[in-house]
Amino acid sequence: MHTDANIAAILTQMFEQAPTFMALLRGPDHRFDLANPSYLRLVGNRDIIGRTVAEALPEAAAQGFVKILDDVYRTGKAYTATGARFAMQSSPDSPVEERYLDFVYQPLRGSDGSMTGIFVEGADVSDRYSAEQSQRDSEALYKGLFDAIDEGFCIIEFFDGPHGPDSDYIHVQANEAYARHAGIPNVVGQKLREMVPDEADAWVARYGAVLRTGEPIRFQQELVATGRFLELAAVRIEPPNRKQVAVLFQDITARRQAEIALAELNATLEQQVQERTDALMATEEALRQSQKMEAVGQLTGGLAHDFNNILAGITGSLEMISARLAQGRTGELDRYITGALGAARRAANLTQRLLAFSRRQTLDPKPTNINILVSGMLDLVSRSVGPGIEVETVYAAGLWTTNVDAGQLENALLNLCINARDAMPDGGKLTIETSNRWIDEHAARPRGLEPGQYISLCVSDTGTGMPPEIMARAFDPFFTTKPIGQGTGLGLSMVYGFAGQSGGAARIYSETGKGTMICIYLPRYQGEVSDDMQNHTDHHEPPRAEGGETVLLVDDEPLIRMLAAEQLEELGYTVIEAGDGPSALKILNSQRPISLLITDVGLPGGMNGRQVADAARVSRPGMEVLFVTGYAENAVLSHGHLDAGMHVITKPFQMDVFARRVKELIAKGSNKD
Repeated sequence: MHTDANIAAILTQMFEQAPTFMALLRGPDHRFDLANPSYLRLVGNRDIIGRTVAEALPEAAAQGFVKILDDVYRTGKAYTATGARFAMQSSPDSPVEERYLDFVYQPLRGSDGSMTGIFVEGADVSDRYSAEQSQRDSEALYKGLFDAIDEGFCIIEFFDGPHGPDSDYIHVQANEAYARHAGIPNVVGQKLREMVPDEADAWVARYGAVLRTGEPIRFQQELVATGRFLELAAVRIEPPNRKQVAVLFQDITARRQAEIALAELNATLEQQVQERTDALMATEEALRQSQKMEAVGQLTGGLAHDFNNILAGITGSLEMISARLAQGRTGELDRYITGALGAARRAANLTQRLLAFSRRQTLDPKPTNINILVSGMLDLVSRSVGPGIEVETVYAAGLWTTNVDAGQLENALLNLCINARDAMPDGGKLTIETSNRWIDEHAARPRGLEPGQYISLCVSDTGTGMPPEIMARAFDPFFTTKPIGQGTGLGLSMVYGFAGQSGGAARIYSETGKGTMICIYLPRYQGEVSDDMQNHTDHHEPPRAEGGETVLLVDDEPLIRMLAAEQLEELGYTVIEAGDGPSALKILNSQRPISLLITDVGLPGGMNGRQVADAARVSRPGMEVLFVTGYAENAVLSHGHLDAGMHVITKPFQMDVFARRVKELIAKGSNKD
């Protein structure tokens, strides 16, 4: 007879040795009381006892499992899942693993009927799920290939006939291309000796050998009944007792006739053509390789030249600052600090131009009226080109809206104006013109555009113009006609890359001695321009926090995080710092008030910035999010299509610009409330 102690020991042994995973969660916050070894192995042997599910398994909270637990505890109804996907990391350095689970959340009640906890029991069915998925994929692939391939395809099945064992076969499957290549329709269900009795022995011999030996064959044979010459491949379908062979073939009658005619005409012509072709292909490959290496050399040489100059300015300034500090001569530091900052900005600008050329810069497109943008830049353009250049604007009435990154478009326009100035060393006239353009298929092709409605922004000058050979290379990176040290050769390539990344194009129209016009074409946007889009060029002192608003700052670079946090704290904000996604998620799942989430896009710990933001939106749906990125991580940022309330700022950024963006987004978030 078992005592209570024996029964308890047996139950404990069953709990510990059970192949399924089990855990006991207590209270409404789902705190782990018990977990058997199978459960601990599932979650990477983490220290979970005494901790809530949200604390111990933040990825479970991010994937909605905690919400399910809340529903079970609230309603008292069990929850059963089959093949549920669970993504997790067994350790911070390990890759994310996908597991598939069958489990049940069983509510537990006390003697008074009130909810006390939830019993979790289940099994890891990832292998079964993977096998089933592989089978489904295989079946879908087979069906898709069977229906789509252009070659004829059939499966034949041997049977014993009057001529002996396996002396005939029947067509059990065939695709539509069978009739097209073989010339025999409705072949499924037909027996070979009824279809082509005079040729049956030859076909049975071919495919019968495949059935007996299991060795695939490839051959050519004429189907005399239809006059088709076929190229065929056959393979046995396992196991052998199915007595089935798969056949893939195509009609090569025309090719066969041409080959025979060609062989009769000139037995050596084919060899001569092949030799000539091989020599030509070798020459073309050598030319392509030479051109590729020339382009790589030009690119790396230009980069090395410009970055070495910039780095020399930065390191030299820092060395002088260190020397002056050691000498106690602090009064001379400003000019070295200014020089280092200026060189750093030139490096950032050079990087941005490279990204624009390669179409990998981070863009934040918004509906924009280009007339208003150009008008706001006239003072800057006039100062940049100098008094010797007359600046004229021609605005199109009723100009359409375009969806574009206004800041990058300003950079592109300024680049075009400065290039125009340099083309008029003795002075001249610079014209900025906007217009609506209907571009049909004939006009779109040479511009590299799709037919449709576009806005054009053109900058023309009365300068020296370009000969055709210069115009053909003007958009190439690091190509410049200016003396060494007076131009990077990235200005026009940046304009070209930016226009293409924005869905448009850039083109040059020039004639030697008469001037140049460069146009940016941007696709029309069917929408309105919001007022705040026209104020992005205003610059004021960084605004201060109004009521000690709290900002969650997530970045794995301690130096960047420190600088950003200190800037925000000096402006009156309360800053909470996190170095990875799981840490940020734990803060977001707490009750702490947070006015704005600022997160780097690339983060360690298994969660990138976009995943952190999406998880935050579950419990805080109205929260504004500011992504910080060093380049265009388009896959993470959904290829530029961000949800409402999500924004982007690119590293490196000026701290006052950063502070203004924070202020704007916090105000925007508070207006939602």
